Order: sequence, then structure tokens, then C-alpha cells
Amino acid sequence: MRSIPELRTVNVMRYILPLREGGSLPALAEADDDFKYVVKFRGAGHGVKALISELLGGEIARVLGFKLPELVFVHLDEAFGRTEGDEEIQDLLKFSEGLNLGLHFLSGAVNYDPLVMEVDADLASDIVWLDALITNVDRSFRNTNMLMWHKELWLIDHGASFYFHHNFGNWEKQATTPFPIIKDHVLLPKASKLADSDQKFKEILTDEVLRELTALIPDDWLQWQETELEPQEIREVYFQFLKIRLAHTELFINEAQNARKALI
Repeated sequence: MRSIPELRTVNVMRYILPLREGGSLPALAEADDDFKYVVKFRGAGHGVKALISELLGGEIARVLGFKLPELVFVHLDEAFGRTEGDEEIQDLLKFSEGLNLGLHFLSGAVNYDPLVMEVDADLASDIVWLDALITNVDRSFRNTNMLMWHKELWLIDHGASFYFHHNFGNWEKQATTPFPIIKDHVLLPKASKLADSDQKFKEILTDEVLRELTALIPDDWLQWQETELEPQEIREVYFQFLKIRLAHTELFINEAQNARKALI
């Protein structure tokens, strides 16, 4: 079984610049370990749920063997940002005090361009399978959320996955969604080996691994006003959601295969 390490925690020392191509105003920042990170803030639009999606989707991708920038917990001190001149950014930092999430900045990486960069059928199928599992709605031609770095493909930005948690009371039904949005996936035309991906990945994502992955979610991100569930009970929902989807992968595989036939 692959080892699932605990995430490191770093402290923001310098806010460098906002990355305004992201709707939630992520930012490039320098931490106290002297590395730069793309920081996703809890004070942004979807709050801690986007951070949970980023964390859980990213670490599932990592345990399945995909290349992904290191994820770290990013602590933001209450005094940080008081001198920021932009009022929008100042408010974002104010409401993001405490624990946030960062992705190691890949200096020199370029966005994946499906028109000029090749991805083989095996890797395309693996990525489509992953995104169907975690219900990631954001890996389209418009926004690929993949980078080429040192001639290898790296996955980024899983904050739009697990969208069931925005309508939390309906999670059991959503766990068996065939995920029709997969038709818009940028790599779907090349994903001809989904059955192989399914067999391979279901052997890796055992109940034990799912428990370890969902255990990574901090209690601090599970204090939800819309539910009376305790943090451990919310973690259990994420675990059960993934377990159910893994037990019914034929639903989203058939959906993806049918959508692919329509494209080609």
C-alpha cells in the first residue's frame, strides 16, 4: 500500500501577488520554509469546502500515482494583510486567518494545451477516471487545470470536485451520479482505456486507504453551520461517498464511454 504522509504546515511570510485567473482569488505567496506556494484561501467564495476538495482530490490523485505539486497547510496570522492596499484582497486575507491550503509553485511550468501537447490513452483514461470518481467539474478545454513541467504532465486545482457537499443533505443520491459533465472533459477523446484504469485504481483505493485520506481533513475545516454533524461524522460522509462511488464505477465509466463515442 502506498504511504499517505501527513501534510506539512507552513506560515505565510510574504504575499506576492493575486492570481486573478482563479475565481476564488488564489495568490502566490512565500512561506517560512523559503518556498513559494499558490495559496487557496478559506475566506474565498466556497470557503473551507473548496479547500477540502483541493486536499482530498489532490491526495487521491497522488496516491494513485499522478504527478501533483506538494500540498501543505498554510497558516495565516491575524496580523497578516493589514497593510494590503487592495480592499478586496485585504478582506480576503482578514477572513482567511488560520489554516488554509497551498500548492508548491512550479516555476516555469506552462498550461497544458490540448492542441499542441500529446497525452497517451493510458494517462488520459487514468485522469478521466479520477475526475469522474471525485466529480471534478473543472478539467475542460476552457480550463484544463494541468501543467507541463520538465516535460511531464502535472495535475492542479481540484477545488471544484466533490460538489455534493454544497447540497450536503443529498449526498447518498449524488454518490451514484453517472456524472454527465464528463462529456466536457478535455482528455475524454483520448480516454479509450477506462476499464483498465478502473481495474488498476480500485485495487489501490481500499477502505483503509480511503480512511487515511479522509483523516487528512482538519477538524478546523469541518465546523459547518448548516449541519449538526460533528467533524468525524462529516469525514465519515466523505468516506462513504467515495466507497459508494467505487462500488458503482460502472455508472460513470459507461457515461464516459458513451460520451466519448458521441465525440469521435
